[in-house]
Amino acid sequence: MNSAFQHQIEKAAVLLEALPYFQEFRGSTFLIKVGGSAMEDPALVRRLMRDVVFLELVGINPVLVHGGGKAISAAMKNAGLEAEFVGGLRITTDEAMQIVERTLSREINPGLVKSLTEFGGKAFGVAGNETFIGERMKAWSDQESREVELGRVGRVVDIELSKIEASIYTETVPVVSPIAAERGTGLALNVNADLAAAALASKLKAAKLIYLSDVIGLMRNPPEEDSLIPSIRTDQVEDMIEEGIIGGGMIPKLRSAVEALQAGVGKVHMIDGRISHSLLLEIFTESGIGTELVKP
Repeated sequence: MNSAFQHQIEKAAVLLEALPYFQEFRGSTFLIKVGGSAMEDPALVRRLMRDVVFLELVGINPVLVHGGGKAISAAMKNAGLEAEFVGGLRITTDEAMQIVERTLSREINPGLVKSLTEFGGKAFGVAGNETFIGERMKAWSDQESREVELGRVGRVVDIELSKIEASIYTETVPVVSPIAAERGTGLALNVNADLAAAALASKLKAAKLIYLSDVIGLMRNPPEEDSLIPSIRTDQVEDMIEEGIIGGGMIPKLRSAVEALQAGVGKVHMIDGRISHSLLLEIFTESGIGTELVKP
């Protein structure tokens, strides 16, 4: 058998491996959070959006929530504003909030929608404050040993699903920015994108919550790629935080993911968006490539 035929047979084998997953997840909703440095490379973004269109074409309902922290920091620097963080959350003044809202809802969001449509998909941009309802929050400062005010930063306390559900019904991919409308005032609040994604996945009872970022998953020893932990249970998370295996920004991400699973989300995945087709490899192959979080 010549090599050309062998190559074609291998392609067919890949499709057959994916077939049971197509059948299992057809009609399911996947909440995909896109963030990290994967969003800074236009070629990577286009590749990710093409994979999202593939999901929609095989009958899955993808819903995207995007971040944009590095783009916001760059825009703030250009405006002469210094980025300050407490507990991984950006202190957001009224002036900074204008930059956050412009960067997320008027630059990044339309760019993702455009990329999806260029690959033949249907997409609809949703400003988060048309969906997320929030309340202001504080964060613990180790430096000051107390909780401190963060300004226009919030947590999601309720979600208005009408635009999301309308998009899913019409087989259109909703692309949502992580901004909430403050309960009572309607003012825009900056929301951590990981937490916004978990809240929306919980409300939708998504089959999967997928975090696409610039790390390959949860590492037992981050400098060593072969220390990837392929699967953890929700009842292991707090012990792993105490042991220091989970730290920094992974702590709120994992805790919100645990809450999402307890609220009815089927499974949580953490994968590296810089790896070509990582989204498809994690979902449609037996071994996967990142870390999955599951209920016991």
